[in-house]
Amino acid sequence: MMKTVFTIFSVLVFATISAVYSCPPSDRAALLAFKAALHEPHLGIFNSWTGTDCCRNWYGVSCDQETYRVADINLRGESEDPIFERAHRTGFMTGFISPEICKLTRLSSLTIADWKGITGQIPKCITRLPFLRILDLIGNKLSGEIPAGIGRLKRLTVLNVADNQLTGRIPASLTSLSNLMHLDLRNNKISGPIPSRAGDLSMLSRALLSGNMISGSIPVSLCRIYRLADLDLSMNKISGFIPPCLGKMAVLATLNLDCNLLMGRIPATLLTSAVGNLNLSRNALGGNIPDVFGPTSYFTVIDLSHNKFKGPVPRSLSAASYIGHLDLSYNHLCGRIPAGAPFNHLEASSFVYNDCLCGKPLRACSPRH
Repeated sequence: MMKTVFTIFSVLVFATISAVYSCPPSDRAALLAFKAALHEPHLGIFNSWTGTDCCRNWYGVSCDQETYRVADINLRGESEDPIFERAHRTGFMTGFISPEICKLTRLSSLTIADWKGITGQIPKCITRLPFLRILDLIGNKLSGEIPAGIGRLKRLTVLNVADNQLTGRIPASLTSLSNLMHLDLRNNKISGPIPSRAGDLSMLSRALLSGNMISGSIPVSLCRIYRLADLDLSMNKISGFIPPCLGKMAVLATLNLDCNLLMGRIPATLLTSAVGNLNLSRNALGGNIPDVFGPTSYFTVIDLSHNKFKGPVPRSLSAASYIGHLDLSYNHLCGRIPAGAPFNHLEASSFVYNDCLCGKPLRACSPRH
């Protein structure tokens, strides 16, 4: 009799412990509703989503070790995980992101990336997940707009929605994300201006906005972002002048403004700055190229091609500490190409289609040059 009572007691204790140390039924139900809206025909990544405990051995799901609430969902269609290696293929998934995912109120990171076929919109309710730090939805076919209330996610450090079909404007509330470090909106159909208060993103280190239809001018407020190291606004419809203060930013190392509608002159500050990768090609920039290069000028890439620059090739380029790739082609430059470094390692393609440049590596100059 005592043995039977002890056995029953043990089973009850084990059941109680198991219930405490497993995900709550509400989180499990939300995950299953999320799964029901998606179709993944090749890899079977959802085959492990069985049993009552979604904190244990559910592919791509992790839980908080103290609360046993679902904290992370990490589903990548391009991965080195064995499930992908065995199938010898990348992932493909269709369906949509169900709003049921917003019932996972302790969610800290949500990655549903590179599945190529997921459509629909970003659920607006995602902006009500107070603990969300990472939102990575790159490489799908999401449409609609970035939710207007995105600024509510005060803990967000990564927002990556690149390579989708998003439209509309960059929400003004996005500038309230004071902890945001990585912003990637590349290759969508986003239009309208960059919010004027973008400089409020004081923690931002990378802002990648290329391949959209963004218009208006470059906000001067961007120059206030001390940590900004990588700014890519290429392949948009941005007009106006390049703010000179971009050349005074402490850690800005990559500046891509190519394929826009920019006009005016190059700020001399950019050519003596910390920027080492500078692409201003395919704009309407003009005037002389500032002859201000010096020992602080270190460029792995400097591309000024397809503009309206005139005058000579700056002689001070010889004083730069390093010039890797230089492209001055398709402008209106004229005169003798200076001799010596870095010009002695550059090819003719760096200088072709100008008005009257001469000297190595182009044709020899006439005596009057």
